[in-house]
Amino acid sequence: EELRLLAETAGVRTLAIVEAKRQRPDAALFAGSGKVQELAEIVERLEVPLVIFNHDLSPAQMRNLTAKLNTRVIDRTMLILDIFAQRAQSHEGKFQVELAQLKYLATHLVGMNQDMGQQKHAVGARGPGETKLELDRRKLDKRVHMLKDRLEKLKKQRVVQRRARNRADVLSVSIVGYTNAGKSTLFNRLTRADVYVADQLFATLDTTSRRMFTEGQGEIVVSDTVGFIRHLPHSLIAAFRSTLEETMQADLLLHVVDANNANRDDQIAEVNKVLAEIGAADIPQVLVFNKIDLQDVPPSLQRDDYGRIARVFLSAKSGAGLDGLQLALTEAKTARQASLADESQTNRASEYYGIE
Repeated sequence: EELRLLAETAGVRTLAIVEAKRQRPDAALFAGSGKVQELAEIVERLEVPLVIFNHDLSPAQMRNLTAKLNTRVIDRTMLILDIFAQRAQSHEGKFQVELAQLKYLATHLVGMNQDMGQQKHAVGARGPGETKLELDRRKLDKRVHMLKDRLEKLKKQRVVQRRARNRADVLSVSIVGYTNAGKSTLFNRLTRADVYVADQLFATLDTTSRRMFTEGQGEIVVSDTVGFIRHLPHSLIAAFRSTLEETMQADLLLHVVDANNANRDDQIAEVNKVLAEIGAADIPQVLVFNKIDLQDVPPSLQRDDYGRIARVFLSAKSGAGLDGLQLALTEAKTARQASLADESQTNRASEYYGIE
């Protein structure tokens, strides 16, 4: 189902879905010869122009499958990269996607540049794929270094902005979660912003930060970030690291979960896996179970053994239960101020007694 949604997001109409189980992938074809033959018959009968594998394929597997099936073959990573290429809006987002694509292409150049000239704008061939495949590895590396330099400059700008927020005693909150969990809808509800919202995967790629104010507690900066997904390509995580640093440097994470999704526990685990990969596993979290309006579930909140709000059940669309989340933010802001006051007092005591 998730692969079908990914394909739909990329603008691909699904003609058939073929499932297979195997203890280990075949080195030459990934799937067994019988399954590949079944695929070939379906491709011929339905005149399928593209076959998408829900796994990563090696260059050799992709080349062999293309020959066996007599049609274009792409893997899950190529599909996700293509979606990101369509969705990127800001200069930074476009740089990050291109960097990820070039890193992928660097390992798949052999066997991939067959008839790419005729595949312009095809799924899996967007972005640098349509213009960079003919480049030799030296030119490709040069482009990669240039993109890294530009992203490093943008990263430094973000660092300056974060330092200014820290000096101003501003609570930094990052909204994270599985793609299409409703993060941007919640962001708009909290900050009264107008970030693009759609019922589709990866509607948001660029990190957006806005200020909100809580009664009696002052300013909070909330950031909306790119959604995560199962088997998110490592090249994308690496390329988007500068954007994800907003999450890595946050004081609090609002982990948004689609309360209606049957796989929500697996999705929570996948998000936490990526958070661990970028070094954000130890940042305090509030699990925000969204879309309760679809189940007619009343809004509520749950506290952990230490009395901190750990879970909030709400509807970002209707606003039901938002007061519980605002309470969680207020309490987090109060805790941060108390922590800063203790730290300041400790520093003054150290200076007074000459402690280094």
